[in-house]
This record gives sequence, C-alpha cells and structure tokens, in this order.
Amino acid sequence: MRSFIHRVFPLAFVGCVASVVHPSQQAIPEFVIEFAPLSHLWSQEKWFPSDISTHLAHVLPEVNFTIVSDSIGFQDIGSLGNDVFLTSIDPVEDEPSWMLSTENKPEGKGLSGAPATIICIEKEGGILDAFYFHFYSFDEGNSILGQEFSDHVGDWEHIMVRFVNNTPSVIYLSAHSGGFAFNYSALQMTRHRATTFIAGGTHANYASPGPHLHGPDNLLNDRTDAGPLWDVTLNFRGYWFDIPAQTFSVASGAGLGRKEEGDEGVGWLQFEGMWGDEQYPVPEHGQVCNATFNECKFSSGPTGPIAKNLGRNQVCEHETNCTISSSV
Repeated sequence: MRSFIHRVFPLAFVGCVASVVHPSQQAIPEFVIEFAPLSHLWSQEKWFPSDISTHLAHVLPEVNFTIVSDSIGFQDIGSLGNDVFLTSIDPVEDEPSWMLSTENKPEGKGLSGAPATIICIEKEGGILDAFYFHFYSFDEGNSILGQEFSDHVGDWEHIMVRFVNNTPSVIYLSAHSGGFAFNYSALQMTRHRATTFIAGGTHANYASPGPHLHGPDNLLNDRTDAGPLWDVTLNFRGYWFDIPAQTFSVASGAGLGRKEEGDEGVGWLQFEGMWGDEQYPVPEHGQVCNATFNECKFSSGPTGPIAKNLGRNQVCEHETNCTISSSV
C-alpha cells in the first residue's frame, strides 16, 4: 500500500559494502532457509499471496492508458520501459478470482500455492543479504471516515535478513513506503525463526500482532494477528543478484517455484515498470479522490524487486536516518 507519509525508523550504519563478492554457490544457502522468517497473515484476509505467472496471464502492458503489446510473459517483460503499467484485463471492481487468490491461502504448516521470491546478495565482510519477497495481485487500502484509500493492482512487500558470517544479525520489514528494522533476536521466535505479522489488505509487515496506526495524524489502522502461517521456504523461486552487473541468476527454489523458475529465466526481474494499473481518472472503475488528504481510492501499482534498493549498504530500503531497534 502507498502510505500518506514516508514511514521509516532511523537505522544505524551496519557495515561497509563498497565492493561486492560474486556468488560462490548456485543454491540458496542452507542458513538462509533455516533462519527465514515465518509470517502470519491476518485471520480475516481476503487478498492472498499470488503466483507471478498467474498475474502475468491477466494483465497487459500499457503506457498512458494505451496497450503497447497484446501479450506479456516472463521472457519479454524485462525489455519493457519503466513507464509501463501492467494493467488488469478484468475490471478491478469485479474482484476477479485471480486477484483474490484464495486458492493460495497457506495450509497446514504454512505451504502456499503461490511461490515467494528469495533473492540473495553476497557482500564484503562476511555479509549476505537475503530478501524474502511477497507478491499479491491486489492491495486493499485502509479507510478514513468510511472512505477507502490507496487500493491498487499488484503488491510487492519484502522482509530482508542480513546475515553476518552465516548468522542472522538484523531484520528489515517493509511497510507501505518505508519499514522497520530490528536486531534479529528482538523478534518473537518460532523454532528459532523470527515471526512476523502481515497486515490485512495492505500486506505491510510488522513485528507484533495488533493494531498499527499510520498515515496522517495516525488515522489509518493496519490490522495484524496470528492468522494463517506462511512459510515461504516451502515454495519459492530462488535467485542471486550481482550488484556491479545489476543482473540476476537462478538459484535452486522449492516446490512449485523450483519447477517454474528454470523455464521462466531471470529477465522478468529486470522489469522497472509498475506491476499494476495506472491510477484511474475519476470516475473510472469507481474512482473517487479526497482533496483534503490529496489521495484517491485507487492509486498506481508498485515497482518490483529491482527497484527496492537491493544493493543497500544499510538495512533499511531508504538508508537516510536509519537505526536498528533492539526491542519490539
């Protein structure tokens, strides 16, 4: 979700990563799997994790609301410009089933039918940053006085764990336009794995259950609780990212993600455009805007992993004024 304010906790400098060590192994390291966070979706969630392949089958690339290609896939998406919006073929107000993704609600021990995306980056000083990306085909915003704001097609969120000498050190949780950073050990643990909580509709990540106020004068309220458990290590696409070359390479995934990633390649990760519709004009698709808050019911879709500062030196996505919290 796009928030009204830029919300990022200050975070202290973690270490120098001026030059990059090229990946020395193709598989995702075992410690990245062993200490991957476990996440609880909201118990009343209706917009569940989505498979990127399903999403791409239901969108077309547009620039200025004009279709620029009559089809799109993993092999050609990376060649599209950063002004492209992957626009839903179906009217968003109809809540099509592929946006709801109810079939991907995690079951049992946390298996979702939608593969997550894990991207690993080796850096100097024994540092490895592991990004655990969550993708959803729709983001439902919060409401103020009965008016819902910032709904959008497509939703990328991520959790990043910084490992130092194969040991988890710091964890970053993306939330809206910013996020939160903690010492890894500060979070609640489930079998030695950090436990996080995903807000209903907005899919922002938090370190504790309960209400989370944000936005103008804290009028917006994210809701989290110990709903369905999602273990991304059971089904994911895995990749390495080379910072100097700004390129990706395939690592071994798990579950359906491992079956898909070989044929899909890595070009799609280079797409710098938006993974959803461009903000609709009033009154298209029921669009309404509020002049007081300078916000609308529907906003534009988000950018993908390539735009999330993968080569960051500090742990926060936005590195200015960042500190690590030692408690939740």
